[in-house]
Formats: sequence, C-alpha cells, structure tokens
Amino acid sequence: MKIRGKSVVVALASLAVAATGLVGASSSQAAGAGFVGVILPDAASSARWETADRPYLTAAFKAAGVAVKIQNANGDKQKFATIADQFLTQGAKVLLMVNLDSPSAKAVQDKAKKLGVPTIDYDRLTLKGSESYYVSFDNVKVGVLQGTGIVNCLKANNVKNPQVVYLNGSPDDNNATLFKKGYASVIAPFVKANGGAIVADQAVPGWDNVKGGTIFEQMYTAASGKIDAVASANEGLGLAAVAILKKNGVNGKVCVSGQDATAAGLAAIVTGDLSNTVYKAIKTEANTAAALAVALIKHKTPSKSLVNGKVNNGLYNVPSALATPVGITKANVSVVIKDGFQTRKAICDIAGEAACKAAGL
Repeated sequence: MKIRGKSVVVALASLAVAATGLVGASSSQAAGAGFVGVILPDAASSARWETADRPYLTAAFKAAGVAVKIQNANGDKQKFATIADQFLTQGAKVLLMVNLDSPSAKAVQDKAKKLGVPTIDYDRLTLKGSESYYVSFDNVKVGVLQGTGIVNCLKANNVKNPQVVYLNGSPDDNNATLFKKGYASVIAPFVKANGGAIVADQAVPGWDNVKGGTIFEQMYTAASGKIDAVASANEGLGLAAVAILKKNGVNGKVCVSGQDATAAGLAAIVTGDLSNTVYKAIKTEANTAAALAVALIKHKTPSKSLVNGKVNNGLYNVPSALATPVGITKANVSVVIKDGFQTRKAICDIAGEAACKAAGL
C-alpha cells in the first residue's frame, strides 16, 4: 500500500505545529488556576493509552505549565463516573475524556456543563453528548486504509473467490462503527466482484482481545479454516486472530489488518503475520488535545488552525480537530520509526533481527 507522501506528512506536521505553538504560548499559566482532568478508558484494549497517550499528554501539559491529573477507568463505567466527580469536586476547569460508551460519557458531560466546565472528547466521539470539542482522526479513513491493505494483500496473494471475516471493535464504541464503515466500503465491493463472500461479521465487546480470539476461533471453525482475510479493527484483535492462525499453521498465509502501530503490531507486520496496520500520530493527537485544553483553561478561543472541522454527534456539529492516519505495510514500517513513535529496537526485539533485516529495517 502506498501512502500519500508529502501531503500526509504536511497535514500531520501542520496540525502538530498548531498544537505545539498553542501549548508553548501557555507556559505562563498561573498557579492555582485549576487543572485539566483526563480520563483514559482502560489498559487492556490497546497498549496505547498508558504507553503513548499518558506520557504524551503529561509532557504537553508540563510544557504548557498547566496542571493535569490523569486517571484510568480500567474499563469500568462506574469508576469513570467516580473519577469525573472527583475531578469536578477538586476544581477541574476542563475535562478531557476517552469514553467507554456514549451514555455514561454523556452523563459526565451534562454534569460538567451545568458546572460551566467544558469537555473534550479525546479519540472517541460521544454520541448525543454535550461535548465542547472533539479531537481525533478521520476514523472512516482509518477503516478505508485497513480495507485497502486487505484488498492489496488478497491481490498480491492472487486469491480467487476470497473468503473474508470482519472482526469488529466494541459495539458501544462509535469509532468501531466508523472503522467498519471504512473497511467494508473497500472490501465488500472487491469480494463481490471476485465471487467471494463475507463469511462472518462480529463485534468484540469491550475490545477484549481474549474474547476476540475466542470469537475468531469460532469463525475459523465454522468456515472449516477456509478464510483468506481477517479485517480486524485493531492490532490487539488482529494479533488474537494471528494466534489462532498460528495454532493452525496458517499464520502469514491469511491477510490480517490492524491499527495503532504498537511495537508488537509492527513486529507482526515485519514477520508477515499482519498484512497491514494503520499508524495514527498519537503525539500529534495528544498535543492537539492539550493545546485545546490549555486554550479553554485560559478562556481563549481555539485557533482555526487547531480546530479544523466539525463532526456531528447526532444532536449538533461538534467543533473538531482531526488528524490524518497513515496506512502501514512491510514496505513503510520505517515511517513510524522515523516519526519517533516506535524504535527499531522495540520492533526487532520482538520480530527478530533476521526478519527486520529482510524487511529492510
């Protein structure tokens, strides 16, 4: 798969510059002016929340001289609500959250709104919520990149009558809906045009990788092992599928997508166990969210270069900051390394030096 070269880099760089500039301008934030409360969703569905988002957000707020408190709800909606209540009681001036589902996040947002505290949806949009802003990626585009990678892999493998399964993300996560919309828009027409079929299509509750592995094994058994591709919504689910394929001696022979560009996911790209993944510049996303929160805590209107779009949440168009995702295959894993998101060592410690050298790393 090819990426759109300079246009993608420029888009990411522009958003990063806008975010960095606004953060830098906030370094004189006065002590005692409140803090930004951040609620992360869990530590199990993806490694990104604790290994990438937390440190990037922490660094961005520190650079801005703005106090921040970050807590993880660990997949518990009641804990999510309790953390929000504690932040509001303690004097949070902005809440930045990754929702577990829309209803529970909406309850928090409505409470914050009554107290005059703006809220920012981070990565996941709260449907019919009362969020002030939304910071994420073009998530349909993420899915399109996943689907394009699957189709390219099937073509490269010269597969006739492709048998494909969809291993979707959590049914209560709007992003999962958007990812599927994207990859189905690419895969379904290709499969139909080539006499194939979507032989299974199932969501994985809570993005639970263990459940994902179980669901995929059931798909594999029901299809008598006749599966040519797995459109999986992220690398956790993709690697869960790979484990089942490996158990059956067919890993590397089936096209499997991913998302998040984790070290483990990229290692699987290098070894050929995953055919493709999607890199989202989380540092850009975190810096953008921090810059937006800093503007709000300083009672400033965010710049147009920062808030570059609108996304409808089912009630109204939410002012949004959206970055561009990048499709990754074995041919361009170096993009993620050069961007500083992963290191060659982290990837190759998992994939093995021989596989990395064979992949040109």
